[in-house]
Amino acid sequence: MKDIMGMMKQLGQMQGRMQTLQEELAKAEIAGQSGGGMVAVTLDGKASLKRITIDPSLMKPEDTEILEDLIIAAVHDAKVKVEAAMQEKMQELTGGLPLPPGMKLF
Repeated sequence: MKDIMGMMKQLGQMQGRMQTLQEELAKAEIAGQSGGGMVAVTLDGKASLKRITIDPSLMKPEDTEILEDLIIAAVHDAKVKVEAAMQEKMQELTGGLPLPPGMKLF
């Protein structure tokens, strides 16, 4: 019975750390870019777009399709970085314990 109580206590502590981690990630700002930095975006830890910067040289009507592609690539770059940051924080939280395949805590 003591083992179960100890596990419950550890679970409660982990839930508290998880809440703190989620709050930290929500405040994080992660940048992504494309076109050699001509398009840059910033996402928060929940992958919501916060800011976008576009080099003025791309503001030509004939370059619209290129600009659209660069924006998509920059957002993808930032999203990959957000996911990597979340994975890193989760490893810190779980102490490196492997999670079963397909199991995500976010």
